[in-house]
Amino acid sequence: MGKIRSTPPVKLIVGFIYHQEKYPLAAQKILIKHFGPVDFTSRPLAFGYTDYYQKEFGADLKKSFICFKKLINPVAIAKVKHLCNRIEEKLSGGATGRLINIDPGYLTLAKFVLATTKDYSHRIYLNRGIYAEITLSYKKNSFCSLPWTYPDYGSAEYIAIFNQIREIYHKQIL
Repeated sequence: MGKIRSTPPVKLIVGFIYHQEKYPLAAQKILIKHFGPVDFTSRPLAFGYTDYYQKEFGADLKKSFICFKKLINPVAIAKVKHLCNRIEEKLSGGATGRLINIDPGYLTLAKFVLATTKDYSHRIYLNRGIYAEITLSYKKNSFCSLPWTYPDYGSAEYIAIFNQIREIYHKQIL
């Protein structure tokens, strides 16, 4: 029988898809009130991997990531996803569609896990309508995509960002 141990805290990462820079900045302010200071911010990246969001947000979309200095318990990711959904609603200000997409996840030394409201064969139910997906795994000194990984997360640009965040996290847990 395996010995049950407590899990180490994980690195909270939040991704934003948007058209106007003011929305991720506003979301970040709210998230900082809940999770404390940010210790990494990516540059805005062109988001042309899908046209799924164009109807809501428009063309020339951007994506950026932030992560927080304070580590979290991985079981908290379902609550974080609910908070992110409420922030999306608040920032839409009653508009017919969203003005930003906010996707939280967490990173360990071995993987990046993305929280989602959508069930699928490779996702595990967590709580209150939230599922978890291992989006990237860490092998041979780098994150790598899996068969179901969204194309943007599997890109060299994103993997470089997640490798950089992993180094920050690794120093934190030493």
